Amino acid sequence: MDQFISETKQEDKGEGLFELETPRILEINLEDQVWAKMGSMISYLGDMKFKREGLLEHGIGKVFKKALSGEGTSLMKVTGKGKLYLADQGKTIKILQLRGEAISINGNDLLAFEKQLNWDIKLMRRVAGLLSGGLFNIKMEGTGMVAFTTHHEPLTLAVEPGKPVYTDPNATVAWSGHLQPEFVTDVSLKTFFGRGSGESIQMKFEGNGFVVVQPFEEIYTTDKS
Repeated sequence: MDQFISETKQEDKGEGLFELETPRILEINLEDQVWAKMGSMISYLGDMKFKREGLLEHGIGKVFKKALSGEGTSLMKVTGKGKLYLADQGKTIKILQLRGEAISINGNDLLAFEKQLNWDIKLMRRVAGLLSGGLFNIKMEGTGMVAFTTHHEPLTLAVEPGKPVYTDPNATVAWSGHLQPEFVTDVSLKTFFGRGSGESIQMKFEGNGFVVVQPFEEIYTTDKS
């Protein structure tokens, strides 16, 4: 019993606002407010309040975009002081410290972010109806911390001028905020690329930056609540 407690007990690592308590559990040392994925709280210590994001919380523009995209990820506002623990279906968690930079994250993979970061929903209209999910992403920019999730350990690929990178949309997690991915089809790859209904559709990244993929093809569902 003592060995189990010793191996799994909570530890203060002193890494700042966001820190990984384990590879799949995010600890937030809350002092004021953060935004987190709805339903991701697994435990907390201290005095906190949880509130589902209001319909007009982020402006009427985002309301229309969420409706058009069928975006299934709802946010919750967490305020107070203490330790907040988040997780999402046992997925691996990664933390980024943005310093005036931008990153686009698949909407279903966004776990938490600081309130001062600017964000917007980006639609991918060209493939509406062709893929079973992943038709939208969240562009985050500014200065602050953001956490996202992946199935297992991710791979980050460099995108260089003249050397485009192609990815499976259902395995694509994030990419440099200034990159503008295109969707392309290749019938010749239909029986080789992916296993979903849109197996011949790929995302094409060109320019200078990076793209993050996971060793898993995630099929997303839309929250109708």
